[in-house]
Amino acid sequence: MKTTNTTSKKLSRISLVDKYIQLLTAAILASVSLVSQATTVIHAGQLIDVVEGKVLNEQSIIIDNGRITAVESGFVERASATVIDLKDATVMPGFMDMHVHLDGELNPPTSYSANFYMNSADVALQSTVYAKRTLEAGFTTVRDLGSGDIEASFALRNAINRGYVVGPRIYAAGKAIATTGGHGDPTNGIREDLRGDPGPKDGVMNGSEEAYKAVRQRYKDGSDVVKLTVTGGVLSLAKSGDNPQFTENELEAVMAAAKDYNYVVAVHAHGAEGMKRAIRAGVDSVEHGTYMDEEAMKLMKRKGTWYVPTISAGEWVAELATQEGKLPAVVRPKAAAIGPQISATFGRAYRYGVKIAFGTDAGVSPHGANGKEFTFMVAAGMPPMAAIQSATVNAAELLRVSDELGRIAAGYHADIVAVRGDPLADISVLESVDFVMKGGEVFKQR
Repeated sequence: MKTTNTTSKKLSRISLVDKYIQLLTAAILASVSLVSQATTVIHAGQLIDVVEGKVLNEQSIIIDNGRITAVESGFVERASATVIDLKDATVMPGFMDMHVHLDGELNPPTSYSANFYMNSADVALQSTVYAKRTLEAGFTTVRDLGSGDIEASFALRNAINRGYVVGPRIYAAGKAIATTGGHGDPTNGIREDLRGDPGPKDGVMNGSEEAYKAVRQRYKDGSDVVKLTVTGGVLSLAKSGDNPQFTENELEAVMAAAKDYNYVVAVHAHGAEGMKRAIRAGVDSVEHGTYMDEEAMKLMKRKGTWYVPTISAGEWVAELATQEGKLPAVVRPKAAAIGPQISATFGRAYRYGVKIAFGTDAGVSPHGANGKEFTFMVAAGMPPMAAIQSATVNAAELLRVSDELGRIAAGYHADIVAVRGDPLADISVLESVDFVMKGGEVFKQR
């Protein structure tokens, strides 16, 4: 009877989260200009071909039922079609951010106590605001790499898919997987009598057997991807920001389980030793990579591992570290040391030939400011075209969705953004896009 009551309470909480989100539908959709005709034609003055890395002039994109059916030269017409005039704009595929946390936003010092007074419904409602900002910034697909409240993160993803809420396509990790006391252990830094001993269900594992249980729990929860925290981190209430926190045996076990469930696996990693263990085990992407050394870069090239730099987060926490009282005492020195380093590491990794996919760690940095990452990447030495490719074709390849996302081509989702400017001449124009379409619907048009 006790188990049945507990299960009923959990199901009731999930139902309430969904109901709260549905209440927002009318208000949010009423504020958005939507185009949902059977056929739409976009007249693009300049179209960036991210596959070939070149610009095409005067192109027409034909869209039916949310998918691109053709891309044709010239400004063509279709009977009874809705025409969107972007003749004075540069048109690109919708951007893809491979590292966000839509359940919150760093707002020290209250961020560290929020979990004690926010319910799942509160987190879910707050996340709808961040999701809308992200989409309006031109990011039509995101990978959400870890949420403190899995009910809220999955409810947001599902609500967007059902059309209840405005936001990007979300590939959600749910709970990240850590080791005891590691970055991601949800009980770090709190009072001893409240810590308990969290296990795989709560995202904490130790040893190979628990590795399997942790991955299988993510599958049971409904995760789309898996996130590990294989080294110390900046914002966790623990001393080290870079020590290795998984053994090689644990990582091999995680990857064996992930392969059974066909998961893309991302690893948070600042320290070189921890990331090298993860790369050898076969993970798909390294996030942050702050102290990446040449051996790690060589391994990444050999194994085909992606690098997701998150320069935005590094810049943001480094700025906070200069302000008195903004970060806890144990966090501040880590932020001051690690934050400024990420940009330099990114520049070296790009020159070395490591594969790079776009990611910001938005939620640490502000949601909706994702486009600043393009500016940071170019400032660190990446050409503008390569930066745009990192957020389109590269990100799609990392997510294993290259057959339907990441480019403007027949058969692909009609996820399209545009700016009235030339991002190849001034990448900063991507910090504020003028037009956003996702799945054939227009969510922003200036």
